[in-house]
Amino acid sequence: MADLAFVFGLLGNIVSFMVFLSPIPTFYQIYKKRSTAGFQSLPYIVGLFSAMLWMYYAFLKPDTTLLITINSVGCFIQSAYICFYLVFASKDTRIQTVKLILSLNVVGFGLVLFLTQFFANESNRGSIVGWICLVFSLCVFVAPLGVVRQVIRTKSVEYMPFLLSFFLTLSAVMWFFFGLLRKDYNIAIPNVLGFSFGVIQMVLYLMYKNTKEGGVQVPEVVEVKIEKISELKKQIIDVVKVGGMTLEIIPLGAEGGIIVGGDKTCSAE
Repeated sequence: MADLAFVFGLLGNIVSFMVFLSPIPTFYQIYKKRSTAGFQSLPYIVGLFSAMLWMYYAFLKPDTTLLITINSVGCFIQSAYICFYLVFASKDTRIQTVKLILSLNVVGFGLVLFLTQFFANESNRGSIVGWICLVFSLCVFVAPLGVVRQVIRTKSVEYMPFLLSFFLTLSAVMWFFFGLLRKDYNIAIPNVLGFSFGVIQMVLYLMYKNTKEGGVQVPEVVEVKIEKISELKKQIIDVVKVGGMTLEIIPLGAEGGIIVGGDKTCSAE
């Protein structure tokens, strides 16, 4: 069982590393736009706090090297994302982000550290921190419901990267079995919810991946060919010649509409 748990823990490290790298396309978009508009810093701040909590928990439990390695990497990568976000954020967004960091990662983690070190016995300190990690992880996995609601409302998956949803789901599976085989239910239980919400996000992505924001389905052909417009002009001119009228044909451009106007110039036969 211990060897199998190690295998799942190692796979969990690999997949979780991919999870940490999956927001790179998002930050590439931010770099191209030179703006963080439409993107939030909260997932990365929460991700940093989660990695800090699990690393603290790992130091209190035996044989948790795999938890320490991946969460130390997570702390570094999430911190890098937050710094990158702050560079391109507007002044108001930057101030809001700094407030979140101070309240959650500094004050929040500081309180957990202080209370568990000075008001908890050494024998049950690991269990208390484990329960804190469990509850917080459940909250983290529920957090994407806001994104899910936005996707359903706008029918757009622009701000719900598929890679992130996929790797989160795969990661949840690996860490669930790691916790289950070690009989560490603080690790196993939250990942059941993580797997469920990951599947929901991927299903929504497949449903709305070809839909623009606002619920407009992206058609395969979106423009009128110039040849068809020219042909239509000729047909109208032919009809006008027969009727004895002079018309001015004014195309409206990209919308493909045409204005037809004119006066009758020939006398009745």
